[in-house]
Amino acid sequence: MPRRFVDASVFVHAYLRPRRELKAHERQIKARARDIVGRISGGEEVVTSIVHVAEIANLLEDCVPLAVAREVLRGLCTRETVDVLPAERRDFLEALAVGAETERGTTDALAAVLMREHGVREVYSFDADFDRFQDLRRVSE
Repeated sequence: MPRRFVDASVFVHAYLRPRRELKAHERQIKARARDIVGRISGGEEVVTSIVHVAEIANLLEDCVPLAVAREVLRGLCTRETVDVLPAERRDFLEALAVGAETERGTTDALAAVLMREHGVREVYSFDADFDRFQDLRRVSE
């Protein structure tokens, strides 16, 4: 199976503790996110970027104990099956242009730029904004 890019939304849904009772479809998303994280922990090869790791850090550090957030981030960054791509200034500038063209956020556009650059065509994400990139396929299970 070709490598997939993993978006921050997967980790957010897997680790966030809800403050209210979740609806049935929200519980399904959380379960699927945990399954994806489990496969990554089990050795599935994925790719992400340092920007997306920082996004995961920002989100997790606000919602779970810092020690838990650090453990998740350390695991993500030290796992040999997770390729963490750098993001250069030129990538960011291209992402700004792609984001403006597709009316998507900068980090989603950056993921698309990096995916194209590295021949990755599928993204693990629960963010429907990825559906706007016609040459990429969002996978949410």
